[in-house]
Amino acid sequence: MTTTLRPTEPLQQEADGTRSRRFQVCVNSRPVGAVRLGTSPVFGDTVARVLDLRIDEADRRRGRATVAALAAEEVARIWGCRRIEATVPAEAEAGLRLAAALGYTERNRNLEKRLAVPPASGAAPVELPAGSRVRSMTPEEFEAWRATEAEQYARDWIARGVPEAEALARSRADQRRLLPDGLATAGMEFRVLEFQGERAGLLWLRLGAGETEPAYVYQVMTEEAVRGRGFGRLLMRLAEERAGAAGHSAVCLNVFAGNVPAERLYASLGYRPTHHHLYKPLL
Repeated sequence: MTTTLRPTEPLQQEADGTRSRRFQVCVNSRPVGAVRLGTSPVFGDTVARVLDLRIDEADRRRGRATVAALAAEEVARIWGCRRIEATVPAEAEAGLRLAAALGYTERNRNLEKRLAVPPASGAAPVELPAGSRVRSMTPEEFEAWRATEAEQYARDWIARGVPEAEALARSRADQRRLLPDGLATAGMEFRVLEFQGERAGLLWLRLGAGETEPAYVYQVMTEEAVRGRGFGRLLMRLAEERAGAAGHSAVCLNVFAGNVPAERLYASLGYRPTHHHLYKPLL
């Protein structure tokens, strides 16, 4: 039997500048599933994305998805793409196994922790250690942070297979998108944790307008000199306290694969994966 992809629409030019196309997965011309392939709105036309891959229940566990995924890679090569990416929900165990078998590498994952809404009555507020305090970030601190954070964020992507030029472009684009008004961007909070008069860490938290939407921790960082003393856990608990007080039902965040200390911290606090983001070079 021969498994092939059959286009079901012309190549689409999307409003965000990407292109995409839908295909039927066929076995000897019989439709058994669907694939949608697109390009990246961040990295451009040299990076493909598997936007959807589905095989009908009756045809699963016969290798159809494997052949369809490999065929999608060939389409991406014809498009001139050098890399292909996919996002797999954490509960899609078969999809994660397929990606691993095809040589995809996890780059990062999304995590979530559900919160009680409203917060439990009588819950004790987060207690700061003696000699510490939390304050708002100053405009001068923000400008210094923005420059160093853009560089570090790009390095995180470079270390995970993204070419330098693409990583720098993504870093700059993400800052423009997330912080259009800098420190004054609505819904964003920047908090500095001090210990014995010195900066011990910082927290970047988004508290959106919708109470049922999740809050989002974009960054929790502790200074190297005080790591291992529980300040990262303290900052995360402060984020959860702020989110709960604002009526949010969950706190979400992103963690890069291989950041073992962060992964352990989040797991110990009850954060669980929701999506895995994977990539594969197209040789």
